Formats: sequence, structure tokens, C-alpha cells
Amino acid sequence: MKPQTLLVSALICAVCAACAICALLTSPLSAQGSTVSVSASEIVAATLILEAGGESEPRAMAAVREVIANRAKNKTEISVCLAPKQFSCWNKISTERGIEIAKRHPKWLDALALVKNKSNYTNGATHYHAQKVSPSWAKKLAYTTAIGNHIFYK
Repeated sequence: MKPQTLLVSALICAVCAACAICALLTSPLSAQGSTVSVSASEIVAATLILEAGGESEPRAMAAVREVIANRAKNKTEISVCLAPKQFSCWNKISTERGIEIAKRHPKWLDALALVKNKSNYTNGATHYHAQKVSPSWAKKLAYTTAIGNHIFYK
């Protein structure tokens, strides 16, 4: 592995809660340069995997799903998931690459099933962050719950 790749891996691992995914983020593309068509369900499912797929808490991906749905009241879920700097998993990776990584995750089918399900583990949360960080925006919102490695707000 190149030194630059190791540095990127270390930076990714420093900010993510799902270290099992870090190795996938630095693996080579299987179909470089190909054009891939993706669905809204795949983008949402990939967001769930990349944000909470490494959580042992069974409700973790469902909680992220709730945040996406709650933010999408007047928007599409695709625009919510792919909005700049909203879900850190998409900050430095293409949609196609993120979906490719997520599809290899053992919880991929669970994430796809969650896209169609509704739950309310977060009491209407529209925001969340990993427990190991303390973003300034969190002080302006009301705490709703903590699930796995994430804290939720509305």
C-alpha cells in the first residue's frame, strides 16, 4: 500500500465509526471508468451502510434512515443524502464508489430493506453526530437520543 493510501486510511479511520469499512474505502475500483446507473434506494442504503453499517446496535442504521426521511419532507432523499457536507460518507467519494463499497458489506440487504421501513427510534431527529465529536451546531438543537455510536437531535 502506498504511503498516501495509508495516510488516507488513517484519516478515514479517525473520523468514521465503522472501521470495517475503512479497508474497503482504499481498495481499488473493480470497474474503473465505467458508467453506473444507481437508484434512490441504493443511494439511501449505501448511506446507511457507510454511516452506521459497522455499528453493533441493531437500530443504528434505522436511526440514520429516520434522519434521512425527516430531512426529506420537502426534498428528495437523494438530495438529502448527497447534499455537500451533510453525510460525511459522501464528502470525498463518488456515488458509484460508495454504492460499490456498500454492496460488498454484509448488511447490504438489511440496509435495502430499511429503505422501505419506517421507525421512530430517534423521536423525529433531523441531525446526528458520532459520540466522539462535539460539533458546534449540536448546541443549537434539542437532544433526542443516543443509539450506538451516534447522538441524535432535532
